[in-house]
Amino acid sequence: LDSESERHIQEALEELRRGRTTIVIAHRLSTIEWADRILVMSGGHIVESGTHEKLLKINNLYAGLYRIQFARQSEPLSAAGAE
Repeated sequence: LDSESERHIQEALEELRRGRTTIVIAHRLSTIEWADRILVMSGGHIVESGTHEKLLKINNLYAGLYRIQFARQSEPLSAAGAE
């Protein structure tokens, strides 16, 4: 998804989840940063659990994925990509 479409989806999810238990399955970590509890799965098993802040602090799988994902988003476009 492009950034604008992702923002629209996140706004819609925010409205829908008010006052409800919501299960969100996502690859984009920005989609789940707000969650009360994040479950990180690897090899079909839950390997980490906690809030976004807690998972970043323990610096394991979630934190590594977060760094990789957001490093890519902040990289400048190459000359070819900017065309």
